[in-house]
Amino acid sequence: MSERVVAFSTVGKAGDAERIARALVEQRLAACVNVLPGVVSVYRWKGEVCRDEELLLVIKTRAERLPALREALVALHPYELPELVALPIESGYPPYLAWLDESVLGGAAAPPPDPPLRSPE
Repeated sequence: MSERVVAFSTVGKAGDAERIARALVEQRLAACVNVLPGVVSVYRWKGEVCRDEELLLVIKTRAERLPALREALVALHPYELPELVALPIESGYPPYLAWLDESVLGGAAAPPPDPPLRSPE
């Protein structure tokens, strides 16, 4: 898996979304959590097809933080079975990825930047 991941979760109330997002960032489990309103979820739950309006949490973090993030999310989340899926970040703008690392790791173990490119002499 990639060093960095984007994880997704949904929640039913704006207050819960903000509370979870803030806690994940404050605990350095996520560099950033985007809260996107207006999501309509259609899913099967306990034998019935359900439809709910939800908010989507888009969580940027590092792979090694996923176990702690999962534990915190489950503890903070009001749902009986909270969604948490993660996808690798294969590439991105290097300064942004460095910021993500710094935000989650606090400078500890952040990889050094690539050396500057030199033009042939």
